[in-house]
Amino acid sequence: MFKGSWVALVTPMDQQGNIDYISLEQLVSFHLENDTDGLVIMGTTGEASTIAFADQLKVIDKVCQQVKGKIPVIAGNGSNSTSDAIERTKALDKLAIDGFLTVTPFYNKPMQHGMVLHFNAIAAVTDKPILLYNVPGRTGIDLQAQTVATLSKTTNIVGIKEATGSINRLVELKSLCSNDFALLSGDDETSAEFMLQGGHGVISVTANIAPKQMAKLCQLATTNQADAAYALDKTLQGLHRQLFIEANPIPTKWALHKMGLIHSDMLRLPLTPLEPIHAAVIEQALNLADIQLEHLINTRSS
Repeated sequence: MFKGSWVALVTPMDQQGNIDYISLEQLVSFHLENDTDGLVIMGTTGEASTIAFADQLKVIDKVCQQVKGKIPVIAGNGSNSTSDAIERTKALDKLAIDGFLTVTPFYNKPMQHGMVLHFNAIAAVTDKPILLYNVPGRTGIDLQAQTVATLSKTTNIVGIKEATGSINRLVELKSLCSNDFALLSGDDETSAEFMLQGGHGVISVTANIAPKQMAKLCQLATTNQADAAYALDKTLQGLHRQLFIEANPIPTKWALHKMGLIHSDMLRLPLTPLEPIHAAVIEQALNLADIQLEHLINTRSS
């Protein structure tokens, strides 16, 4: 199940910062129509850190009802408190999700042994599969390869979203984990190389904007069609970089709004909408990826 192009979906909001369920439905339809392999709801890109858990449950339930099993849906359940993550997992387990994305405990900076205990305690309260999520640039802690190998022996810990951007880390993980342990890139800029070197897919921010292209990139790279994969990735590198010119998901929401896919580019504080000075470089990246903003807006409004 955990292979190909998964989108780290944004959570659309109106001008007051409330969840925009109409735009959410439109986004999910966009991915169902454009070859996305799976949806990740309420991760970093979904602004889970500023959305009350009751609202997270409602969003995830709405997505599951719309998708109806057409593609898998996994939900973020992480916390820097093990007991809180356990309670979140129990509540989410009642929904029609296909698994969990569980981030390393942020801010606390636990030891590696503490993270083994943390993830195993969460895994013990669900039968659904769990993807570990290692993003040291966000959390302040690195889930080391040997620790991942230890956790991979837990029956329902089935893979990892590895967002260090290090191909050396991928090589290390491949050497320590079994072949059926899913290795997904969490770094768009290096994702093509990650898959060409044996990774199974990507959980992507860029896929919010260019789902069909990211799905094709995954198909090419995971079947070792290197020249074609590199050629396609070259057209996406601008997006990979510029969607992080400000904190994720600020640029992504701006682009989706310009594409007519969400009604507003609003975020919840402390995140704020894109600074106008950065608009031109994102537009340039969109053009390089052959995404025409006015064309899409006209298509959506007709």
